[in-house]
Amino acid sequence: MLVGYARTSTVEQEAGLAAQERDLNAAGCQKVFAERVSSAARRDKLQAALDYVRDGDTLLVTKPDRLARSTADLLAIVERLESKGVGLVVLSMGGQRIDTRTATGKLMLTMLGAIAAFERDLMLERQREGIAKAKGEGKYRGRAPTARRLADQVRELKAKGIPPTQIAQQLKIGRASVYRVLADKPAAV
Repeated sequence: MLVGYARTSTVEQEAGLAAQERDLNAAGCQKVFAERVSSAARRDKLQAALDYVRDGDTLLVTKPDRLARSTADLLAIVERLESKGVGLVVLSMGGQRIDTRTATGKLMLTMLGAIAAFERDLMLERQREGIAKAKGEGKYRGRAPTARRLADQVRELKAKGIPPTQIAQQLKIGRASVYRVLADKPAAV
């Protein structure tokens, strides 16, 4: 059975997710697991796909970065699939499919994973350098913490008797942030 996995990092990337699902269906996937979540977050649909596949199945993805956070993560996923007798196919790598059921496919996937990790590290390095330069010039202040901006709302909801967990869910902030805001004294006016 051909099983697909598609992922985008944000809800705003709806077109990207639709394109992945289209490509996976066109490749013959009978079942596609799709989610909108950062690769750093818990990927429930990926876990579901990895649990779902059985001996003789093939998991398909459009690109390796849709599947794994790092080269080590990619290789761990490949190893998990191999232990179940499942192959991995990456559809769009320069017009060529990469199939881990072949020695060449494993080599190519490992090399591409390492190159992608290297590119990401370079990008993060350039980003840090740019931020440091902007800070030095007084042009960078960073993003205002979401919970602090919502401190008044947090206190209002708590005053109405709403529990911290529900406040966090309602305001879409972390529960720990709610507790931090509640522990801080409001500024005197």
